[in-house]
Amino acid sequence: MASSSVNLEEIPSESLMNELLRRMKCAPKPEKRLILIGPPGSGKGTQSAIIKDEHCLCHLAAGDMLRAAVSAKTPLGIKAKEALDKGELVSDDLVVGIIDEAMKKPSCKKGFILDGFPRTVAQAQKLDEMLERQGVKIDKVLDFAIDDAVLEERISGRWIHPASGRSYHTKFAPPRVPGVDDVTGEPLIQRKDDSAAVLKSRLESFHRQTQPVINYYSKKGIVATLQMLRMRSGKYSHDEIAMKHEV
Repeated sequence: MASSSVNLEEIPSESLMNELLRRMKCAPKPEKRLILIGPPGSGKGTQSAIIKDEHCLCHLAAGDMLRAAVSAKTPLGIKAKEALDKGELVSDDLVVGIIDEAMKKPSCKKGFILDGFPRTVAQAQKLDEMLERQGVKIDKVLDFAIDDAVLEERISGRWIHPASGRSYHTKFAPPRVPGVDDVTGEPLIQRKDDSAAVLKSRLESFHRQTQPVINYYSKKGIVATLQMLRMRSGKYSHDEIAMKHEV
């Protein structure tokens, strides 16, 4: 039977050193389990990267985990695919099971940042039940608060160069020539999801679904609100988050 051990001599010294430094940095870090809640365009992606790196956490995005489980054909992924093929929603129990599987990865040893789940109180309760069986709990829920009008201005003014992904904004970062990419001179497009009408619908759905979830966790005393409109540099530093919210 072939050995599954890794030959360290085949790994570049720089990679080994980086991994050693990472482990030394992560070793004293306490375990943390966080949930991020916020509307599209609120800055969750930027902040999750800061928190993930600082605390050696893994980032668990519900949609990504579901697609990965289906692609890997795990037992839960197969069941999820069967539901999707029938045009059905994947059950809360299946999603919680997939999260349970993902939490067992080595990268989640120090904890996780959960993004995109739970979206309902029932899902929050099922998540809590699963974590309780493991003897752990959610430590903090970060609520990314920002006025809808600010989001509408921020998102509906966004234009994209499809080939490169370069992003412009009609007010905050306009192209030199309206509607044209600065580098290639090719036309810019606006994503369908970035239109004011679509955004308004998405925000209404977000508030309707997630406010009860925020209330659920508020009763547990673990919700911390980040006022994203107050950001000066476009993102909070980790020290600011830690000072305000004990993350």
